[in-house]
Parts: sequence; C-alpha cells; structure tokens
Amino acid sequence: MHFGSLQLTTNFSQIIEYFFSYSHLHKLGVSLAIFLAFLLFKNIFTRYIFNFLMRICNRTKVNADEYFLTAFRGPFKSLILVIGAYLALKTYTSGTYNNFLNHLLSSAIVISVACGFHKLTGLYAANEEEINRLLNARVDRILIPFFSKMIRFIIIALAFVVIASDWGYDVNGFIAGLGLGGLAFALAAKDLLANVFSGIVIVTDKPFSIGDWVKTDDVEGTIEDINFRSTKIRRFDEALVTVPNSNLVNAPIINFTKRAMRRVNFNLGVRYDTPKEKLQKCIERIEKLLIEHPDVDNQTIFVKFDSFGDSALNIFLYFFTNTIIWKEYLGVKQDINFKIMAILEEEGVEIAFPSTSVYVEKMLDFTNDS
Repeated sequence: MHFGSLQLTTNFSQIIEYFFSYSHLHKLGVSLAIFLAFLLFKNIFTRYIFNFLMRICNRTKVNADEYFLTAFRGPFKSLILVIGAYLALKTYTSGTYNNFLNHLLSSAIVISVACGFHKLTGLYAANEEEINRLLNARVDRILIPFFSKMIRFIIIALAFVVIASDWGYDVNGFIAGLGLGGLAFALAAKDLLANVFSGIVIVTDKPFSIGDWVKTDDVEGTIEDINFRSTKIRRFDEALVTVPNSNLVNAPIINFTKRAMRRVNFNLGVRYDTPKEKLQKCIERIEKLLIEHPDVDNQTIFVKFDSFGDSALNIFLYFFTNTIIWKEYLGVKQDINFKIMAILEEEGVEIAFPSTSVYVEKMLDFTNDS
C-alpha cells in the first residue's frame, strides 16, 4: 500500500514537471499562437476582406457572386477556426493523433462546403428572377420550392456519404441496406409515398402555382407552399390549412387565378310606376356605359329588362371586368355602380325597395231603412 502511494506520487510529480517544462510550454505557446492567429484572421476576413469582395460584387451587379459570398461567409469563418484548431492541436500533439485530426479536418471541410451550398440553394429559391436569369428560361413558381427541398436533401445525403466513407465506413453496404429496407418502409409508409407521388403529379401537371387563388370541396384560399407531402393553403380568414397532396390530386380544383376576367351579374330593381320610355332609356344608357368603360370586356354585355318582380321591375346586368385582381375588381364595380346611380337620377327613375301595398275595398250598404 505504501509502495503504491509512493509510485502514484512519483507519476504525479513527473506530470507536473513535464507540464512546466520548457519543451511543453513551448509547444503549448506555439499552439495557442497559431489558434489566436487564425482567430484574428477570421475577424479580419469578416471586417475587411469579405466587405471588400461584397463592394466589388455590388459594382459589377452580378447577383451570382453576391449570393455565393453570402452563402459561404458563415461556413468559411467557421472553417478558419477549425483549421486553426487543427494546426494548433497537430503542433501540440506532435503527430500522435495525426490520423484522427486529419479525419476531423476533412469532415469539417465537407460540412462547411455542404452548409454553403445548402444556404446558396435557399438564396436562389427566394429569388425567382435570378433563377430565370441563371437558367435562361422561365421557371414556374411551383417548381422552385419543390426542387429546392430536393437539392438540399441531396446535398445533406452526399455530405453524409462522403464523411462516412472518409472515416472508413462501408458506404456501399449502407446504401444497399437502405435499398433492402426501402421495401419495408414503402409498405409501412404507403400514404406518405402516395402524397409524394401526388406532389410530383402536381409539379408536372401544374393545376395551380404558389400565389394562386383556388377552391376545392373542402377549402378555399391562396396557395402558400407546396412540398413533397402536402400543400399549404392560406384561407381568406388568414387560417393556414395543410392538405395532403393525394387529396388534391383526386379532387376537383377551381383555379380562379387562371381566368382572364371576372364576372359581374346582378338585378337592378326600379319602381313599378316607372314609365316604359324612361325604363328603355335607362337600359340603353347603362348598356352604352358598359360598352365604353375601359375596364369592362365588351365581348359579353347584357343589360335587359328581365322580369316583373314582387316589388320592382328587374333589369338584369351581366358583364365581365378585364381585371382579376380583387381590389381592382371592386374598384371597377364601384365606379360602374356610381355611374348607374347618376343615370337613374338624370332620367328620374327611382330604385325600388321591398314593399307591400294594401288595398282596402269599401263595402256599400244596400239595406233599406225600415
């Protein structure tokens, strides 16, 4: 027992002696200096080099360069620290853990590159015009979030495969294992796969795009997002509805955004005591108003004396506005309504309102006086 305590004390003394030895303190100081130098370079890169490169991109007005720098700024800063830590540890350990440190550095480089491209994909996905310019073709808005998510998934999968392969894992066996397990997964997740394939059908068939106003049997609103599993629809009361893609593929969908015009039809009731000549004059003037109105499509315009209502003579109006935008559509209707009111006032015709007339018949008394 005494011998063991003496040996432990001796080992501890040797450790303390080595820790404060010149060779150890020299290696530790050099390692810290290397790490601090890279830390300083990271700050210099952030404050000066990156800002300088961004100013050059702003002068050339090339969004691709600006996107690339913005996407890789964070990963590159982190990579600078990782390289500094790698060199510091490699100097400190003197080759003892070189193989382990090399694997760590290569993994950090792969992760940094993957993070940069992952963020770069997101930056392009947020700018439809830049994608059209890059591909020199018009890309439908519905495809952008769908393929953006797909590309991001591929980037993460490739990074995982490269890192696993670098650490000596059998990637081929891993991929084969995924393939064998895919059948069981497919059977267990048939509903999920049905939604995924339905999403592909939606992307290729394009019954609607992001921002379109659609209506199904269950929901009406604006398409906000389309992904592999579902489509998000923002209702007009601001509630967000998530609909599985398989439900949309198998359901009738009304896309109001695809129409070129918006319909207006209503009955205008005037009083029963309106003279026939004045009624005809009002119909002619209202029809002329619609034909000459710049925001009304003059291919289909109907202004007709339609029916004898319960308390009014009904004039039927049926026409289309040239705009499909809700706000502009309401503005056109309001302008036409005011002008119709002016025509009625000028012609001395009053708008009818629901009313009931009661007629009392006076009974004559033919009883002879006695």
